[in-house]
Parts: sequence; C-alpha cells; structure tokens
Amino acid sequence: MKPATSAPFLRACRREATEYTPVWLMRQAGRYMAEYRALRQRSGFLELCKNPEAAAEVTLLPVERLGVDAAIIFADILLPVEPMGVGLEFAAGEGPIIRRPVRGAADVKRLPDVDPREAAPFVFEAIRKVRKALSERVPLIGFAGAPFTVASYLIEGGASREYLETKRLMHNDPGAWHALLERLVKVTVGYVNGQIAAGAQAVQLFDSWVGALSPADYREFVLPHTRATIKGLTAGVPVIHFSTGTAGLLELVREAGGDVIGLDWRVDLADAWKRVGYDVAVQGNLDPALLLAKPAQIKRHVQAILDRAAGRPGHIFNLGHGVLPETPVEHVIALVDMVHELSSLGGGLRPPSDSSPPGLRGKSPRSNDAR
Repeated sequence: MKPATSAPFLRACRREATEYTPVWLMRQAGRYMAEYRALRQRSGFLELCKNPEAAAEVTLLPVERLGVDAAIIFADILLPVEPMGVGLEFAAGEGPIIRRPVRGAADVKRLPDVDPREAAPFVFEAIRKVRKALSERVPLIGFAGAPFTVASYLIEGGASREYLETKRLMHNDPGAWHALLERLVKVTVGYVNGQIAAGAQAVQLFDSWVGALSPADYREFVLPHTRATIKGLTAGVPVIHFSTGTAGLLELVREAGGDVIGLDWRVDLADAWKRVGYDVAVQGNLDPALLLAKPAQIKRHVQAILDRAAGRPGHIFNLGHGVLPETPVEHVIALVDMVHELSSLGGGLRPPSDSSPPGLRGKSPRSNDAR
C-alpha cells in the first residue's frame, strides 16, 4: 500500500504529476444517498455531527460507494461558534438558524472566548476514527468556514440572498466588523489546526458567500482576515481556498492565500487558472446541476473540463459547489469513473500543449493499490 503522501489527491495539491485526475465532491455524503437519509431518520443534523461514530460512518460512505480520491470529514462550518451562545439550530428544510444574531458592537463584545479544542472535541474524535478506518486508502480532508462566511451567518441569522445586515454592519461600524472577524480568525485557526493534529491531511476553507461583495469591499473587509487565517494554519498541510460567485474576485482570492484555489462553474477553468497563476493548483468546476442530465451529457462536460485543464499537474476535479439532493446516486458514481477513465492513459484525455507539461498518466484508480 502506498503512503498517504503519494496519494493522487495530495500530489495534485502540490502540483505534482498524477496518473489520473483525482476527484472528490463537496457534499459527497448527503441527502442524495439513501444510506445518509436512513441515518438522518434516526438522528438530527447536529446530533449526527456530535456523534463521532456516526460522523465517521457518514464520512466513509462515499469512499466505499463512489470510489472518490479523498474523504472529507462530516461536520458543519458553524460548529465552532455554537458555544458562543448565538442560538444555533438546524431547522428541517431551512438549514442553520441563528436565534441571537450579531448586529452591533455590543453583540460582538458579548461573545465569549471559545477554545475550539474544547468546544468541538467530537469532530477531532471523528477524524481519528476515520483515519484509522481508511488505513491510508485515500487522504482525509478537514474543513472550516472562512471568517466572512461564518460572520454572515452570525449577522444575518441564517442564509441570505442580499446580505444586507452583513453589509450594513461592515460599512456602518467597521470597528465592530473587524473585531468580529478577528475573533473568528482565532477560532477558525484553532479549530482547523485541531483537525490537522487529529489526522486531517488537507483542509478546505469554505468562503461560500463572499461572492456577494465588490472587489473593493473584499480587499478592505475580508482579505486581511482570510490571509491571517491561512497563515495561521499548520505549515505543510495543503489548504484549499474555496469560494463561489467570485469570478470578479479571483485575483484577490488568490492573494488571500491557499495552495489550491476552488473554482465554481461560472468561470472557464483554463482562463481562471491563468488568472490565479500556474504556481497554485485549482479545483473544480462542474455545475452540480449537470449531474441531473443524462450520462452522455455529463461525460461531454467532464471531458470539456479536463480539456481546459490541459493535462497540467495540479487539477483536482470537483463540482463548483455541493452535490444537489435531487442527484441520482448512479450519476455520481458514473462521474467519478468518467474522470478517472478520461484522464488516465488511453482514456481519452487530449495531449497537453507544450506550455502544459503532462501530468495525468497511468491506470484507472479502481485497479490501483492506492485505493
């Protein structure tokens, strides 16, 4: 069995040559899987997150069922802020709700200091259990919400379309805004480093909602805090910096940091990679809705994305966001197989150009002893 450091996913994070394009999927363990739905019938979402045995079981489902090249720990980006007393709940069909939102300087001051190592020990225990169960078959990814996205939940009281309360606080009381983000940076760094210490071999920072901002607002109100978060993480562990709706912010996202830049489906992968620079890896970027299409159409779009990557080392195949609940599980399995087959030797990957050194060669991972 190959050591974890030689796994295609980790090699791609380091922009090293791989025998095929590694693939994993955001929300690869979710409501589209019957096994997950069965677990949710017995447990609420928070209850599932806080049960290390159950969280480990959910984490391992896609590895066994889909054949993906990485597992990602089952948790939630708001777990480390629950002990702050903001009234976190998960309502059926509504997602996370914050009953006591943070709307001003006084609210920020009332937030208690939180040590995530004490606040979320169940996440670290789940990571240890998953690493033991994986036995180096594939690497394990840890994750956290980026300061802006977590702050937006705390301020809005849940998900939002316009982020009006977030922008109101940002512009009307920048002192309170920066104080809140500095608090979240500290919590996030501790939470992620705790995951790494427990066994996470790469981490993803989710800034899912930062695309709501203008470039000027990103530079002033977000970039310093995201950069501080990434700089505070344990050295040597790959960091995936993920965001959506950020076609106009890509250079700033890159400036904030990360070994791998996540790309959503709203950008052309080749153009986006050129913009962020070839000295970072990229991840993406199939539209999740395409998994509702017929397999022939999925395959056509997979090939198009692989063509745009041009065989350059450092491409990790993923969706531009998470798997949708309506997605047929057989389409997800087919997607993973398509990526592996089309990007491996003889599978149909176009030869890279002279400026794009070959990096995707070898056998399909289903016959590879690293799986």
